[in-house]
Amino acid sequence: MKSIQTLLDIALKSRASDLILKADAPPALRIDGRIASRPDLGTISYEEMHEMAMSVLYSATRDNLVRSGTAAGDDTEIGAGVAGGNADDLMRRLLDQQEIDAVFTVSGLVRVRANLFLQRGAIGAALRLIPLRPFSLDALMLPKVLKEQAMQPQGLILVTGPTGSGKSTTLAALVDHVTEHRRANIVTVEDPIEYVFEDKNSVVSQREVGADTKSFANALRAVMRQTPDVIVIGEMRDADTMRVALTAAEIGHLVISTLHTISAVGTIDRILNAFPPHERDQVRMQLAATLTCVVSQRLALRSSGTGRVPAVEVMTGSPTIKKQIEDGESLSDIYTSIKEGGHFGMNTLNQSLQALVQGRSITADEAVAATNNLTELRQMLRSSSRQ
Repeated sequence: MKSIQTLLDIALKSRASDLILKADAPPALRIDGRIASRPDLGTISYEEMHEMAMSVLYSATRDNLVRSGTAAGDDTEIGAGVAGGNADDLMRRLLDQQEIDAVFTVSGLVRVRANLFLQRGAIGAALRLIPLRPFSLDALMLPKVLKEQAMQPQGLILVTGPTGSGKSTTLAALVDHVTEHRRANIVTVEDPIEYVFEDKNSVVSQREVGADTKSFANALRAVMRQTPDVIVIGEMRDADTMRVALTAAEIGHLVISTLHTISAVGTIDRILNAFPPHERDQVRMQLAATLTCVVSQRLALRSSGTGRVPAVEVMTGSPTIKKQIEDGESLSDIYTSIKEGGHFGMNTLNQSLQALVQGRSITADEAVAATNNLTELRQMLRSSSRQ
């Protein structure tokens, strides 16, 4: 019978970022952003899928027992990346059409974030493999300007991009850089906790929604009383979270978070449009005053065919950018300022893609697949090829 441990070991050896499982189908791995089915591993039976799901739930609840020191026979409600309850209770909820999130650690190897769900009446699972330790900004080949931004005493840093673009990995690298190079009190609010940070020169308190706090709202209301220097919000999901983040940055904290947008200028629009019209002028002023940096990224396949490199758009809070946000100038004007803002560490996504193509890190086809402004990129690539 297949086990979740065996499949995770195969996924790790294959450099996969995700393991996707469902009954009556072979396992599938996501490697370098692409799905690869593994029929050589055989079809997962309904019984095997149920057992693997139970193994995930037992692992997640076990981790919580170890972390909280709860006795094995205690009936205390369990969190740690699961929605509360023991493994058997969670399985009943799953079979009652409730999706379950769970996080657990394979000792010495990897952390796993799992989502269990039903599909066509049978259990399915998507497992994300997370390194035990964050990568450094250098190891991720991210722009050096991010090191400067992470050392700012206050402001708002946002990491954006579509799903699977490496936002969480970049966020973790920024936080790890702060822990190593600043003496600060860092408080994170996450759902769930993915990377676990070590106290280096900083002290890090990681709070997980569902395990350590009832909600993002509760945690963020309390965070100001925890004397933070740096506040890390796993994701700015709604206007309430954005409001707290902007206020915290405004009164002197460094706030680092992620947002699902596809460009730096789109991030401005996304934040403003999250609020009702009567609040937008105030939010625009707050954003202009607090914005430190927006990083919008994609992951592009290396020209060698193995591994990926980040293509990164960077918008920093230069005087010009801040004034344009405050005055409500058009997104195209702000985009032009990013394009011409190399002196402030800025560049557009297309400029990053062009540089990767010129350096032969990625192919032109891969750049075309990653861009959100195809016409401009093609013009830039034609121009660079004639030089």
